[in-house]
Amino acid sequence: MRNKPRLDQQKVLITGGAGGMGKAAAVMFAEQGAELAIIDRDLVAGTQVVESIRAQGGKANFFQADVGNAEQLIAAIDAATEALGRIDALFNHAGTIVVKPLHETSVEEYDDLMAINARSAFIACRAVLPGMLARGKGSIVITSSIGGEKGFALESVYCMTKGAVLQLARSISAEYRDQGIRCNAICPGFVRTAHGLRELDQLDSQGQTWEDSGLANTQVRICEAKEAAAAALFLLSDEASFVNGAALYVDNGWYSKG
Repeated sequence: MRNKPRLDQQKVLITGGAGGMGKAAAVMFAEQGAELAIIDRDLVAGTQVVESIRAQGGKANFFQADVGNAEQLIAAIDAATEALGRIDALFNHAGTIVVKPLHETSVEEYDDLMAINARSAFIACRAVLPGMLARGKGSIVITSSIGGEKGFALESVYCMTKGAVLQLARSISAEYRDQGIRCNAICPGFVRTAHGLRELDQLDSQGQTWEDSGLANTQVRICEAKEAAAAALFLLSDEASFVNGAALYVDNGWYSKG
């Protein structure tokens, strides 16, 4: 007897779903029966993802927004919720990075990073919670990072934002578990995406050695986008029905190694 898809008939919102890990998750979620609303600032890439999912028989819609702009993000979430009818699950993935010494990081860069990585997570979670409360069930996954608990040179503000969203996930899990709502975080190491490869290049350009030798000493090899997306799929699904407030490290033991 064939099992039901893991996200069968679930209405799922994804922020940052037009590329990289977010795109991999969108494709995977659709294959597992979810109807998707994808929010991203990249109109061309977002449209292509939706067209690809539909071509495979999946259901998806795209809503353009810069998640760092609160008004745009709120409007996109409202439109996505109206289109789907409800939001059963949220994969809050959108984010970016600044790689430079802390004393050279501008206030403007700090504000931008906080808005994109942390404030957008607050806005998205706040938006989906009322509907989940009304239905007595919901699942949220937030993309943090191994840098959410480890500190890294040249990434102080980035690590700060990822620590913030990790604590947001834990706090939501504590606050809403009695109402049937789960919230977890995935904490990847380096992932083979445009974001991850750009991060490695920027670190290398500033004197660090994160190419093959550096990866061999930490996570052995670079993580593939599908591997990180699979962790988010598990946490969103009912297979993780008693997993709440977790930080799931997708790093091949790097965090445990210390």
